[in-house]
Amino acid sequence: MGKRDGRKDGTKKQKHVHEFLGSTKLAEEDEERHNHRFAGVTGEAIPRGNSHFHEIETNTDFFDHHHEVVIRTGPAIPVGNGKHVHFVDGMTTVDDDHDHDFEFATLIDKPLI
Repeated sequence: MGKRDGRKDGTKKQKHVHEFLGSTKLAEEDEERHNHRFAGVTGEAIPRGNSHFHEIETNTDFFDHHHEVVIRTGPAIPVGNGKHVHFVDGMTTVDDDHDHDFEFATLIDKPLI
């Protein structure tokens, strides 16, 4: 592996990922009604057709329990200047006898360039 493809310690450099943050929709009723927040960085781009997607695996915050968010993004959505985001919608794992729906967009790739 050359210097352009890796680091001195031999590990691979990330090439294309997105930051993300989101909130789940409300679940349960009365005093137990609540939502959760989550944030992280996607996995690297996985080519598909003329576009690509990313895998996401993270946990929500804790409200006497937490949920896992495990999903693939949709394809790239151009936002101008050669940049893009990805739309994501799905459902958390079932924990504490309920789940949560969510939908969000990743942050723009390479925001400082």
